[in-house]
Amino acid sequence: MSLRPASASDLLIDGKLIPGSGGVFDVVNPATEEVIGQAADATLDDMDAAIAAARHAFDTTNWSRDAAFRAHCLRQLRDALLAHTDELRELTVAEVGCPVFLTHGPQLEGPIRDLGYFADLAESYEWTHDLGEAKPMGIKNTREIRKEAVGVVGAITPWNFPHQINFAKIGPALAAGCTVVLKPAPDTPWCAALVGKVIAEETDFPPGVVNIVTSSDHALGAQLSTDPRVDIVSFTGSTATGKKVMASAAETLKKVFLELGGKSAFIVLDDADLASAVSMAAFAVVTHAGQGCAITTRLVVPREKLAEATALARDSLAGFAAADPTNPGTICGPVISATQRERVESYIELAQTEGGTIEIGGARPADKEKGFFVSPTLISGLDNSSRTAQEEIFGPVLVILGHDGDDDAIRIANDSPYGLSGAVWGTDRDRLNKVVDGVRTGTMSINGGIWYSADVPFGGYKQSGIGREMGVAGFEEYLETKAIAEPA
Repeated sequence: MSLRPASASDLLIDGKLIPGSGGVFDVVNPATEEVIGQAADATLDDMDAAIAAARHAFDTTNWSRDAAFRAHCLRQLRDALLAHTDELRELTVAEVGCPVFLTHGPQLEGPIRDLGYFADLAESYEWTHDLGEAKPMGIKNTREIRKEAVGVVGAITPWNFPHQINFAKIGPALAAGCTVVLKPAPDTPWCAALVGKVIAEETDFPPGVVNIVTSSDHALGAQLSTDPRVDIVSFTGSTATGKKVMASAAETLKKVFLELGGKSAFIVLDDADLASAVSMAAFAVVTHAGQGCAITTRLVVPREKLAEATALARDSLAGFAAADPTNPGTICGPVISATQRERVESYIELAQTEGGTIEIGGARPADKEKGFFVSPTLISGLDNSSRTAQEEIFGPVLVILGHDGDDDAIRIANDSPYGLSGAVWGTDRDRLNKVVDGVRTGTMSINGGIWYSADVPFGGYKQSGIGREMGVAGFEEYLETKAIAEPA
């Protein structure tokens, strides 16, 4: 089978590839602004059919009770996708605008291989746990705990790392025994639709277990939040939308997993190698044009070294021009759309009205007449209370702030509605641990440590979300707990 753009115009519903009731909508290359193909445009009726198929598959098949078969199907999917890696790489770069180097990691190959981790977990997980005997009310009983699949999962995913987030949801959900309806972002429908084609034509997944519904309508996913046939909604996206998902889900008291926004702090202590720390912070904020919820977008440095750090950051960012994502050396590609570029530009304008200084960048690259590019930007002169320092921008924009010691750095990091990620650089282990312990966030990097992995739970504190994705904790989001007793 060959994966070509024309093949990505179908929905996967109840094991069949069918056209969307709404026709098709255009897929645009962020680097060229050209229409590169179409995707199936689903309607509410299509979503209703997908939910019905997932419900029927969960309620009437042995899927949720056959862990070995689930592991088999997940490994099949992994192997089939790996066989199409080159085609998927080309299409992913064209659709997402991500630098091609990232497809060798979290934009493609890493998430595909991670399906094997969840297949292994389905086979090795302790589905029952013996609690032994007890005498409640004087009667001897044996007791056990059983873990069972939640049911139908409504998965709503964003456009920034579509493969990673799609597989971080469907991988553990399917391994746990759930059935899934996946609603990807309208900006990146192919990354999901092509997976649906592989599932339908190259795996043994039973009909209805996986359903993939692409649509130009951002609001179509809301049906997953309100429909009583859906047992859990797993959403990744903005905090504002996450609040709406949670409110809608409350009507049927369904479980929710929310991975939301971030405005993470990169803390540099006064005993750190300043040049190394600042260059790493610059690299992080330009990677994939800053379109990552866990990217550290506030650089918090000792106040007495603020001027030096600003100069170092300016020089580092100068080496990361926004460029063609198909070039293997590109780190900073385009943002996803004209709308997103305008959002980033509006924050750069806001920063100046708030008293900030644009140290570098702040505009579209002069050599890019086409494409949704934003030059890597450094903003100084702001207080952490400014909107630019508080709100998620989702672009290659770094705000540099001064701190007055370790406690103040922790205070600044925590002075945010978010708590998704963070980083700290220094040499004194006790001081590093104090910062790690003090910052209220779901992940922390010490001196460049990389926490991203299939077995590491990812999620945030505060308004960065509820629950964890990846790892055993992420797998257990899709499980219910049943306690059983009988007379001994």
